[in-house]
Amino acid sequence: MSQPKLINNQSWWATISAVLWAFLGVRRKSDFEDDIGKLTPLQIAIVGAIGGVLFVVLLMLVVQWVVASA
Repeated sequence: MSQPKLINNQSWWATISAVLWAFLGVRRKSDFEDDIGKLTPLQIAIVGAIGGVLFVVLLMLVVQWVVASA
């Protein structure tokens, strides 16, 4: 039975960087092609889901702060 390959921290930081740039909608084609070769779809999905949840929570906190100060 083979053991799952451990993903190093550098790979996670590369995934976070790629997803953040994707959220902004700007990414060089060469960087995108590098990401395709290095990152797994599971990494991208996990970081994207966490980033999406954090974005929604941040928006909710900002709206709550604005409404409370009005």
